[in-house]
Amino acid sequence: MHAYHLSQWLIFFFIYSFIGWIWESCYVSARKRRWVNRGFLHGPMLPIYGSGAVVILVSTIGVREHPWLIFIFGLVAATALEYVTGAVMERMFHVRYWDYSNQKLNVHGYICASSSLCWGVFSVLLVRFVHVPIERVVLGIPLLASDITAMVLTVAASVDLTQSFNEAMDFKRVLAQLEESKEQIRRLQERVLAASEEKLEEYRQRSDELVGEYRQRADELVAEYKKRSEQLAEEHRKRTEELAQKRRSYRKAYLERIGMQREQRRLQLEELAERAGLFMKDELPDLRKAIRDELRKMGARTDRNYRHIASQLRRNPTASSKRFAEAFKELKDTLEEHRS
Repeated sequence: MHAYHLSQWLIFFFIYSFIGWIWESCYVSARKRRWVNRGFLHGPMLPIYGSGAVVILVSTIGVREHPWLIFIFGLVAATALEYVTGAVMERMFHVRYWDYSNQKLNVHGYICASSSLCWGVFSVLLVRFVHVPIERVVLGIPLLASDITAMVLTVAASVDLTQSFNEAMDFKRVLAQLEESKEQIRRLQERVLAASEEKLEEYRQRSDELVGEYRQRADELVAEYKKRSEQLAEEHRKRTEELAQKRRSYRKAYLERIGMQREQRRLQLEELAERAGLFMKDELPDLRKAIRDELRKMGARTDRNYRHIASQLRRNPTASSKRFAEAFKELKDTLEEHRS
């Protein structure tokens, strides 16, 4: 392996970033059954593949003639790069742009055994076969032309990286705002529920008390009626007709009395219900208005930010977020609904 100039290393980086983009986009598109412009950047390049290729070439300089050592050195170097890159990007943006959590033998979802083995196989193919003709072509380019080409590609990639970085930061901010709004709505809903349950419980307790008082008084009146009837029956047994008349009159008065008390209890219950209704009418609307304001705030996000977020999610269909898991899922589902 020759000693390369800096511009030649940069050209290798961009070539393998482009090859990685072709492979990843075709693979993901085949699985999703639709075209996916894969990657963090907008342009046709995946820096993780370009960085991985450069790391593999550097780490295997002294073992180029030994395939198994190329496999091991390339596997370790590329896996370490993938882990560090994934951890740093999640720490910065709170979003995972690739996630191996569902794969066997994964480490924190950043790397997994199958991916590392692929890196090892890729290392052997790269060093022994792929890089040989590419190296010949790049070394055949005049050094001045290599410098100019590397500079132009670096400027273009820097512009793309800046734009993609700003969009990722906007994505992070939108997720934080969504999570904050959802938390405020959750707290307001809890206040509404607590207030409603408190009033309803008070209404039920008062109703139970009134019903208990009514039943107790009714039992007392019935007992009093029976006792008085027995006394009248004993005292006026011989005056059958007169007693019957008096019993009819007394029964009628008793029923009227019971009816008046029942009407009073009914009016008291209606008064309690009316008070509970006034609470629902006067206080709960304020809480509901606050909830509507929060929902309106959530709907006031700019279309431009959401277009950028939708673009990032389309380029990274396996992305996820632990810190904003609920907001991320809701946003992703909403964008899926709009697309379909």
